[in-house]
Amino acid sequence: MTPQLQQAIRLLQLSSLELQAEIQEVMETNPLLEVEEDFEFNDNAATDKTEEQQIAAETPDASQLENTNIPEELPTDSQWEDTFEQPTGPAAPSNQISTPGIARDNEDSSSDSLQEHLLWQLRLTPFSDTERAIAAIIIDSIEDDGYLKTTLEDIQQSLDLGLDEGDPDNIELDEIEAVLHRIQHFDPVGVAARDLRECLLIQLKQYQSNDLENIELVTTLIEHHLDTLAKRDYAQIKRTLKISEEQLTDLVRTIQLLNPRPGSQIQVENTEYIVPDVYTQKVHGRWQLSLNPDNAPRLHVAEHYAQMIKRADNSADNVYLKNNLQEARWFLKSLQSRNETLLKVSTAIVERQREFLDHGDEAMRPLVLHDIAEEVEMHESTISRVTTRKYIHTPRGIFELKYFFSSHVGTDSGGECSATAIRAIIKKLVAAENPRKPLSDSKIADIIGDQGINVARRTIAKYRETLVIPPSNERKRLV
Repeated sequence: MTPQLQQAIRLLQLSSLELQAEIQEVMETNPLLEVEEDFEFNDNAATDKTEEQQIAAETPDASQLENTNIPEELPTDSQWEDTFEQPTGPAAPSNQISTPGIARDNEDSSSDSLQEHLLWQLRLTPFSDTERAIAAIIIDSIEDDGYLKTTLEDIQQSLDLGLDEGDPDNIELDEIEAVLHRIQHFDPVGVAARDLRECLLIQLKQYQSNDLENIELVTTLIEHHLDTLAKRDYAQIKRTLKISEEQLTDLVRTIQLLNPRPGSQIQVENTEYIVPDVYTQKVHGRWQLSLNPDNAPRLHVAEHYAQMIKRADNSADNVYLKNNLQEARWFLKSLQSRNETLLKVSTAIVERQREFLDHGDEAMRPLVLHDIAEEVEMHESTISRVTTRKYIHTPRGIFELKYFFSSHVGTDSGGECSATAIRAIIKKLVAAENPRKPLSDSKIADIIGDQGINVARRTIAKYRETLVIPPSNERKRLV
C-alpha cells in the first residue's frame, strides 16, 4: 500500500477524540496547514466602537472631577464608597458570573476520596498517637466499596515493622479491633466492615425504630440467615423464625433501607461524555444525516506559504515547503475521504434501520457488515473500521454504529427477527413480570414463540446474560 492509502485507512479507524489529537499533531509539524476562521470585520468594528462609546460615556472627564467636592479628611471607619460614587463600568463577562446552585460543565467537579473523607474525620476524633497510627493504616487499607479486605493480623504486622527493634510496646489485636470499631461508626456508617453481615449489623444499630421486636428479628435474620436470604429461600426462613409472609416482607423492607456498599456514597466519578460523529433527524418524513462539524476544525493550505513555493529554485527552504505542501494535500484528501465514507455508511445504516428509529429496539432489523458493504460497494473490513467507535445521535439517543448490526433468527412466517429485537422483548417481559413468580427461560421462550419467533431456551439464557439479568431464582422478590 502507498503511504497515502495507509494514512487514509488510519484516519478512517480513528475515533473523534483521536482524530482531533491527530489533526493537532499534524498542524504542529506542518506549517502549510492552518484552520479556516470566519471573521466579520464590520460587525466586530461596530461592536468595538459601541463599547468604546459606552465606556467614554460612563467615564467622568476632567471637568467633572474638578467640580467634585473632595473633603480634606475622611472619618476613620469610612469606606471610599461611602463618600464617592462608583462609576458604572461594563458588565463582567457572562462566563465569570457565578450562579448559586447551578453547576457548570467546565467546573472542577472533583471531590474528596473515601480515604480523604475518613482521614478528615480522624483528625477531628480524639485518639492517642498509637491509636492514630493504627487508624491511619486501617483507613489506607479500605477498598473503594468501603470494605476492609485486609486482616487484622496483616495490619498488626505492618505496625510492628514501623516500630524500632527492641521496642517493648507491641500492639495487640485487641487494640487494633477497638480502633476498627470506632472507625466503623465514621461517616458513612458501616465503612471498614469486613463482610456484608458486619456492615449491615453496624448500620442496623443506628437504625431508628420504635418496633423493637422487628429490629430483633432483622438482627437475627442478618446474623444467622443472610445466606439463606441471598438464595431466596423464603420458605425456610419463615419456618425457622416462625413468622408469616407479611412479617418477612417487613423484615426485607428494613434490610433494603441499609446500604451494602457504604463507600459508594463518597466515591464520585467524573462524567464521561460521548461526542457523536453523525447527527440524524427526521425532516418532512425522511431521515437526514449530517456530520458533526465540531469534531474537527476546517483546514486548508496556507496561501502565503503556497505562493512562496512558486519560486523555481532548489533551495533547501523551497524543497522543505514543497514536501510539506504535498503532505498537507494528502492529509486533507484523506480527511475528506474519511468524512465522505463515514456519511455514506451511516446513511446506508439509517436507511436499513428506519423502523428502529421510528418504533424502537423491537423493530430492529437483522443486519450484518456484508449487507452494508454490498450497498456502498466497499470491503467488509472498511465497514468494520468505519463503524468502530463512531457514534450517531438520534432522537432515541446516542448509539455506536456497531449497535445497528445484529444476527437473526427465523420466524414462523419465513421472515427474520434480529437479536437486538429479541433482547428488547426479553427485557420488556422481565420488567413486567410478577416479582414473586419470575419468568423462567423456558417460559420466556414459549411467550416469544407465541409471537411467531423461533428461539431456543439456551438462546434466551444467552441473551439474558448479555443484558445482565439474573436467572429466575435470583429475581424472586417479596417486595
